[in-house]
Amino acid sequence: MPEKPALPKGTRDFSPEEMIRRNLIFDTITAVFKQHGYQPIETPSMEYLSTLLGKYGEEGDKLLFKILNSGDFLSGVDEHHLTSRDAGKLALQLCEKGLRYDLTVPFARFVVMHQHELTLPFKRYQIQPVWRADRPQKGRYREFYQCDVDVIGSHSLLNEAELIRIIDRVFSSLGIGILIRINHRKILTGLAETTGLADRFQEMTTALDKIDKSGLENAMKELSDKGIANSVLDRLSHFLEMKGDHYETLNTLNEAFIESPSGQQGIREIEEVLFHSEPALRKGELQLDLTLARGLNYYTGTIIEVVPASRSIGSICGGGRYDDLTGVFGLEGVSGVGISFGADRIYDLMLEMNLFPEGVSSSTRVLFVNFGPNEASRCMELADRLRDAGINTEVYPENTKLKKQFAYADKKRIPYIVLIGENELTTGMISVKDMKSGEQHSTTFEAFLNDLLT
Repeated sequence: MPEKPALPKGTRDFSPEEMIRRNLIFDTITAVFKQHGYQPIETPSMEYLSTLLGKYGEEGDKLLFKILNSGDFLSGVDEHHLTSRDAGKLALQLCEKGLRYDLTVPFARFVVMHQHELTLPFKRYQIQPVWRADRPQKGRYREFYQCDVDVIGSHSLLNEAELIRIIDRVFSSLGIGILIRINHRKILTGLAETTGLADRFQEMTTALDKIDKSGLENAMKELSDKGIANSVLDRLSHFLEMKGDHYETLNTLNEAFIESPSGQQGIREIEEVLFHSEPALRKGELQLDLTLARGLNYYTGTIIEVVPASRSIGSICGGGRYDDLTGVFGLEGVSGVGISFGADRIYDLMLEMNLFPEGVSSSTRVLFVNFGPNEASRCMELADRLRDAGINTEVYPENTKLKKQFAYADKKRIPYIVLIGENELTTGMISVKDMKSGEQHSTTFEAFLNDLLT
């Protein structure tokens, strides 16, 4: 009995209709990237585990998909690890490669390997799939696309301001109202130093990173369970729960960070980013959020996360400043900053909010009906003229019943049908049926073409 086909959990097929909608998102994002001078690159789906491990924190390392070595993969395995069933150590002996977890670490590797070919600051964009061994659920997949844009080789905070403009322009074009949450890793350092958590910084940011899912109370309980005193957690909660204007919040923090130069630097940098960003926003709203941590280990400065203003679907874009990510590959002191758009969540959100334009699910605008060899020859000639004008056009390949050809156009949501029969061949006219209104009229090809272009 043939095996029933199935897909791995957390992965999906995409129909033509879905791909047309997804490409609308990709094209919109790409256009904005290009408007700001970013150039495309691609990197392989797999990287050496030595490239990936240790860049995403302990939680991130657990979500890496590892690829089994080719050939006799057991030949180099330590017998003790094999019998002890130590899965972590065994995996590192069985696997030397893994699927990329994001596009940022491979980009840092790319920069180091191609550093002599690049003009700094280097502005790149990259749209490719990534993989995470996460638990599949609504809006969270194991294979999904990221749309990354980064600038590397510049410390200027104008780059952060430009990325916020890119975020605003993309979501404005897609019709999505957004909240742009920002924070600074040095502000988090200031919070840790001020509250007595300087030596527990990683634990603090890991807990804060879960607040969106589980709430502040559970995050504080997690830290309490790790032995952190309630008096320390009460002071931390006091800062995290501050409300009001972000400049007032920053002034309060500045007074509290009197003994934290790092925290004060974070405040100054966030103020500069706000100064250059807020006046330019079209669709988005900026919000200073002290609970925002983005627990990835490589962030060192401004961190950004975008959520829809009217829906609870989680983050749809995020990123931040990384001052020395290339340093782990031997290239010291090259600062970068970037953001990543989650195309899959954006798609789900636009579908839920009915934001895809009418007719976007069809790539073909005109279908020529096939009445026979002579008529089809004329149809092929005129179809090429429409294609030359940039209009997606099909000629039905078979001379079959009109009902079947019309049904084909209806199912594919093709808006216009052109009929050229014996009479049209004689008169040089064409008959055009508007599938939406149902109206049909006779016209010249030139008039029809002009209507399509206007």
